[in-house]
Amino acid sequence: MEIADIRGYALSSPITPPQHRSFSGGTRLLHKRDVVLVVVETRDGERGVSTAGASSSAMREYFEGDSQGTFADLVNGPVADALEGETLAHIADAHDLIADAGLPSHLQNEAISAIDVALHDIRGKEVGAPIYELLGDSDDPDDPAPTTEIPLYASAGMYMEPDGYAEQAATIADLGFMGYKYRPGIGPDADRRTVDLLSETLDETEFMLDVHTWWKVRDAYDRETVRELVTHAADRGAYWIEEPVEPDDRQGYRELAATGAPLAGGESEESAAGLVELGRTEAVSFLQGDVRHHQGYTGCWDAVEFCHGRDVEFVPHNFGTWVGLLANAHLVAAAPDVRLLEYPVFENDPVLDAEQDPGMYPFDLAFDIIEGQPSVSDGVLTLSDDPGLGLDVDLDVVEEYPFVDGPWTEFRYEDDT
Repeated sequence: MEIADIRGYALSSPITPPQHRSFSGGTRLLHKRDVVLVVVETRDGERGVSTAGASSSAMREYFEGDSQGTFADLVNGPVADALEGETLAHIADAHDLIADAGLPSHLQNEAISAIDVALHDIRGKEVGAPIYELLGDSDDPDDPAPTTEIPLYASAGMYMEPDGYAEQAATIADLGFMGYKYRPGIGPDADRRTVDLLSETLDETEFMLDVHTWWKVRDAYDRETVRELVTHAADRGAYWIEEPVEPDDRQGYRELAATGAPLAGGESEESAAGLVELGRTEAVSFLQGDVRHHQGYTGCWDAVEFCHGRDVEFVPHNFGTWVGLLANAHLVAAAPDVRLLEYPVFENDPVLDAEQDPGMYPFDLAFDIIEGQPSVSDGVLTLSDDPGLGLDVDLDVVEEYPFVDGPWTEFRYEDDT
């Protein structure tokens, strides 16, 4: 394919008024959610899309000076310069061209991820096949057929009272999701109470803890407290405990894994190689790569193959728009040992019919970015056999959701002066 044009559009979905979420020792402010929409066009007129950017996945609230706006500039500048006019025999060739552009490593990997997904979208349209068929294409008759019906776990609760988590989890269970994942960090005693309530409230629905807050707060969560909370959650049946220590704390992962608790991690790794490195520690039971951040399908497939035959399950991280949801869904559909996908629950989600809204906060752009909506029913996403990603982006969002400068979220601590 010959690349004719590459564009990056920084978009913001405001949270008005900003929301304040109290956690142990401080308050988290939520101002907006940002997205970079990447559009790639070929000389033949095919268009591929993806979403990417200076990702919150890497848990950089301020991105060390980078933002979604500066990432869009990078796409429109060095990335476009490296690829426009080039003829690619293989999608991986684009990785090499971007690598030669001399970008900082974390931004290089974000750029490679965005372009890889968009090029797979184009390739699928060129051959008239969904991406999951491209990824699963094999001459081996023993390879299983793609799985187009994908169980979802709901990624929801953030910094509530224990009863609030339990009520939200009950709604998620009624909607048919396989599991309910929430963000604790409201104090060790209240965190234990939340685990107890979820264990008592949920029957067939699993619960997971996304505990990145524990290593952000000050004083309340020392290493021994974290170990006790992880052990308590595991004893009460938690499906996994996610990011219980700082992402690069390999020894911390190993120490907690020694308790027998099921741990998850990987979303904060800067590269696909980092995912595999975390897997090699044998400390995580679930490895959470993301095609938007770990060098696209090309990079994530390396991690999927690493997990094959080992005692670690690849479960994609996915937190953002429906474009990201469907992009990661194609990976799940194609990979023989991958079966589960994260579904972020935002307010007023049009595919969820519940008496009480289980959404975390508003993110209207997450839904408006595509025309139509994904097929989600009873906690299962069904992929179509439409070519490429199987979606159409509504480019009106470029005008409707202009970029707003500044951090999307802030952590303010009680002892700050």
